Amino acid sequence: MTIIHLSAVTGEEPTSAELAAIEHEWPLIEAELDLLNAQIALINAGPSASVLDGRRVRRAAHRVIEAARVLADRTQETEVVA
Repeated sequence: MTIIHLSAVTGEEPTSAELAAIEHEWPLIEAELDLLNAQIALINAGPSASVLDGRRVRRAAHRVIEAARVLADRTQETEVVA
């Protein structure tokens, strides 16, 4: 039994609009991946996790917030211009 429902793969390539949207959001995606990696490292460290491990997670979380803010600002500017 699977809990993830995937639509049928049609073999179609992403459109240029979809690729542009991914490129537009890439800084946020990258920041989220960095946060995930920092969280995984902290969890894997277990009881021997250091203060630096916690700082890495907090800094990565701040980068996610900043990237989301920048993306929202750019999106809002694009909507105002259009």
